[in-house]
Amino acid sequence: MSEFDGAGVRVVACDVFGTTVDWYSGIADQAGAVFREVGVELDGGEFANEWRDMYLPAMQRVREGEREWVYLDTLHRESLDTLLDEHGIGSVLDDAARERLVRAWHLLPAWPDAVEGIGRLRGRYTVAALSNGGFALLTRMIKAAALPFDCIVSAELARSYKPGPRVYRTAAGLLDVDPAQVLMVAAHGWDIDGARAVGNRTAFLERPAEKGPHRKADRGADTVSDVTVGSYIELAELLGC
Repeated sequence: MSEFDGAGVRVVACDVFGTTVDWYSGIADQAGAVFREVGVELDGGEFANEWRDMYLPAMQRVREGEREWVYLDTLHRESLDTLLDEHGIGSVLDDAARERLVRAWHLLPAWPDAVEGIGRLRGRYTVAALSNGGFALLTRMIKAAALPFDCIVSAELARSYKPGPRVYRTAAGLLDVDPAQVLMVAAHGWDIDGARAVGNRTAFLERPAEKGPHRKADRGADTVSDVTVGSYIELAELLGC
């Protein structure tokens, strides 16, 4: 366990996709079910990673003003349509099936340590979900997974996407704290870098299985952060919760 002085931290802000919930297994299972129902032979896990690969580039186009603001469900639908065409199955899945796939991102399983660890952190800090997901998506997901967050700060409130600075600053502003009083928890180097750039404290939470069995996840050793932990429970213990 890394040494870390949490003095001054008032808010623990937690990334959601990959850090708090297992998007790979959730999307792989739900996509696989949809494909089987329509007679498509396509590996759900490979499809999940291909779809996720389109996530950051789509948000970057919004951040850089190449297109108007849209929430994450719209970006997911646009990338889904493109991906289905690339696989030659665009004519097989109707609008209802596509909507079901987009909504799969609303129902993802929490990592086994998340509920307990976040609950312990709440005993000492305000714990916020800080995610690129839309407000409705996050509300539905957090309710379904019984994640005990104190509040949700969606990128939709900032009308931008992480790792752009507006999202992190919006979180600090809404919670009436200085950015240095926020500890950003994330399993992605780009998210940690974005938070550090606005003055947040940072905790890299390693999720080796985030991208499934055939891809490497981001590692704490490759990321500059105040602390690296292996679970929310470890973070809670480190902070005396």
